[in-house]
Parts: sequence; C-alpha cells; structure tokens
Amino acid sequence: MEHPIEGLMKTAMENIRSIVDVNTVVGDPVETPDGTVIIPVSRVTCGFAAGGSAFPGEQGGQADGELPFGGGSGAGVSVQPVGFLTVKGENIRLIPVEGNHFAERLLELTPQVLEKIEALKQRKAGQQ
Repeated sequence: MEHPIEGLMKTAMENIRSIVDVNTVVGDPVETPDGTVIIPVSRVTCGFAAGGSAFPGEQGGQADGELPFGGGSGAGVSVQPVGFLTVKGENIRLIPVEGNHFAERLLELTPQVLEKIEALKQRKAGQQ
C-alpha cells in the first residue's frame, strides 16, 4: 500500500519533469539572414520539498485504526541564461552572458595574431 506522501512526491516530480526538459537547457536554434545559427544555453536549478504527518483527529483516530494524514509538497525551478552558441560555417563560438568578454575574445584571437606575426617575420627575412 502506498503512503500518502509518495503520491504527493510523484505528482510534484511529474510536474517538474514536464517543465524541465532538454529544450529548457539547450534552446531552439535560430538562423539569422547571414546563415549564422544561434543556440541559447541555460542553467536550470530545481528545488523540491515534501512533508506530512499522521495525527489524531477529534475522535482520537479513525475506525480502521489509521490516523488521518496531512501533508504538502512544493517545488521551484530557476532558469538562468548562460550564453549562446553561434555556428557560422566551420566556426563555433560560445558567447557567455557574464564574464570578461574582452579577455575571452583576446584569447580567441591569439592564434590568428601569432600567425600574422610569423608571416611578417618570414616576409622580412625573405627581403633581406
């Protein structure tokens, strides 16, 4: 026989499951006119609580010897955007919502800058 608190918990968990699915974490892609695909990425946090108690009623209990049950459950869901994945051709980038975007962009461009410096050095060495 199922305890009444189990029913409360099942109902709450089923409702949370219907709210939070993979499309909540990784959103639907959007394509821009230039062919870039933008995919939103979010962080989902869930909280859940349930409780109850069997207690004697005014007549000291029911005829079958079981005490009446009173209980409740609750849940909360928080969805926070983390960033956006952008896909354009062969390039995939994560653009974070928070953080130091300048430093991240600088690190991302470092290999290209180093290649250009190396090409300039080779060109100067070839001219001498």
